[in-house]
Amino acid sequence: MFHKEGFNIILSTFLAVAIIVISLDYFEVKNAFTIKVFLILMLVFVLQFFRNPKISVKKNENHILSPVDGKVVIIEEVFEPEYFKDKRLQVSVFMSPINVHVTRYPASGNIIFSKYHPGAYLVAWHPKSSTKNERTTIVIENDNFEKILYRQIAGALARRIVNYAKVGNSAIQGEDAGFIKFGSRVDLFLPIGTKVNVKLNQSVKGGVTVIASK
Repeated sequence: MFHKEGFNIILSTFLAVAIIVISLDYFEVKNAFTIKVFLILMLVFVLQFFRNPKISVKKNENHILSPVDGKVVIIEEVFEPEYFKDKRLQVSVFMSPINVHVTRYPASGNIIFSKYHPGAYLVAWHPKSSTKNERTTIVIENDNFEKILYRQIAGALARRIVNYAKVGNSAIQGEDAGFIKFGSRVDLFLPIGTKVNVKLNQSVKGGVTVIASK
């Protein structure tokens, strides 16, 4: 199963590969086999990048679920300058190009803030990527955790962030909230004192792994 955001890219890549492969045979190009292998590997990469496997979401109002697949790279108290303008507990998940790149709502609630920021394309693990890179900031108002902020951040390869969160809509925990194309990271900003259930460098699964709990 593939994410809808990848349909056009998958189709165009498939057509391009098919045309080039046919042309290689037609014109009897030297080293055609090597080129074909490279093209097929490129197609496989695109297909795996846009995969959207079915998951079983165990909704729990006392849990914050990971918004994406990847590895936990930051757990620390920081000053959040855009929305809260005070100290928050930041948990960041880095996605490599081989991870599933679907963004999922970490908790249910009302979407009260959603803003897109154009920006640079520093590598996603760069300390300044959270404030310098292209990104979106979304805040969910939740009865148990009050307000939860998550931020989609483009990486060095990412060139488009897709965000489905609209102010006034309801977020449903674990459901599709967007997509980040080709490498990135997602930051979560939680209330100080929130119990964190993951460790640095731990692999997490979007909509499944419990990041924090009451």
